[in-house]
Amino acid sequence: MTGLRSVPVAPKALPLVGHLMPLMRNPLEFINSLSAHGELVRIQLGPFTLVVICDPELTRQALVDDRVFDKGGPIFDRVREVVGNDGLASCPHRTHRRLRRLTQPAFHPARLPDYAQAMSACTEDVVGSWRAGQILDVCTEMMTITCKVTAATLFSGALPPGELSPVLNDVKTFFDGFYQRIFMISPLDRLPTSGNRAHVRARTRLRGAFDQIIAQRRTDGVDHDDLLSALIMAHDPEDDSHSMTDAEVSDTIVTFFLAGTETTAAVLSWALDLLARHPRIEQRLHAEVDAVLDGAAASHSDLPRLELTQRIITETLRLRPPGWIFTRTVTADTRLGGHLLPAGSSVVYSPYLIHHRPDLYDEPEAFDPDRWDPKRPQPPRHALLPFATGARKCIGDTFAMTEATLALATITARWRLEHLPGQQVRPALGLALRPRRLHMRATPRTDAH
Repeated sequence: MTGLRSVPVAPKALPLVGHLMPLMRNPLEFINSLSAHGELVRIQLGPFTLVVICDPELTRQALVDDRVFDKGGPIFDRVREVVGNDGLASCPHRTHRRLRRLTQPAFHPARLPDYAQAMSACTEDVVGSWRAGQILDVCTEMMTITCKVTAATLFSGALPPGELSPVLNDVKTFFDGFYQRIFMISPLDRLPTSGNRAHVRARTRLRGAFDQIIAQRRTDGVDHDDLLSALIMAHDPEDDSHSMTDAEVSDTIVTFFLAGTETTAAVLSWALDLLARHPRIEQRLHAEVDAVLDGAAASHSDLPRLELTQRIITETLRLRPPGWIFTRTVTADTRLGGHLLPAGSSVVYSPYLIHHRPDLYDEPEAFDPDRWDPKRPQPPRHALLPFATGARKCIGDTFAMTEATLALATITARWRLEHLPGQQVRPALGLALRPRRLHMRATPRTDAH
């Protein structure tokens, strides 16, 4: 059994900065290139060493063994600046199981129809405001939808409509500067630059707004039949005396709001971009939504018949996973792929890397929703990781799939979005993978009604 030093180092490291330049200039290309150098590959970020897991089975092993491969590393350290240490997604292994039990009822399948009703109403509200020929900033429009949905399902009206816009701006500020902050070595992250100041203001306002809502809910003691009420009123089934603390509720709510707004908006933006590039698939989708919806907004009862719509969302998650890179911290000396990883090592896993491996997917760069047709041979289960796996798999995976499917169906039933001439759409650097400056022209689909 060989140690960490035997893990190959990725090529083209520069003195002092290591692989920082390719990670800043073209991170997707760099990450995708690493599997050619081994199942584990070392990269350098200044003085720090990270081990990238390039093999799908080893990635699965690391995710399943969340006691040894605990939440931590450069990305999660930055996430915790905003969402804290006590939320479901950011807490360490030692407290995760209890929080998962307390949070699970909020995502019980019986709640989904009510959540879906809010999803449909919010989507229809935004889509109904578009005008024929309007040039849409697609990412902003999608974030408006998902922000409204998240506010409605989390707080059921406790966040007034007039406060949604400032909150949305703070969410965008947080995500816009996040990727660059990952690579800032202390004390650079505390210098009074405009970016650092904007980041601090945004996270302070977000936390303050949400903590005020939580305090009000604690005081009124009323079940508002939303996610926040479910969290506040949750009791541990293994210990009735324990409920969630204010810090745990606050950190979890902030996490849900940030993740629920940005990631689903990114998926919808990419899906609309990809559909415009693949007119035959777009035509088939139009035929499906016309037959199923008949001009109405998509509802929870429509989901079983929106088969192609769901496959499009799944393929978008494969091709452009919003959560494209994550870090973990090794808590005890362990073996992975024939190498010894000492305690304290930082490891990286990338759904994007796994989703683009040609040994797992035929033509991995192609947009092919039909690869998810159950009549066709399916990739291995661990080949698709948009929501991770194991005990720390995203608790909101079904919620997110439902929201994205209903929104995409409602949008494409009413509108056709077209690229502007000469537009080149590239990924933006961020915690979530989303398109940069995606502007599209909205054309009513009058033939669908």
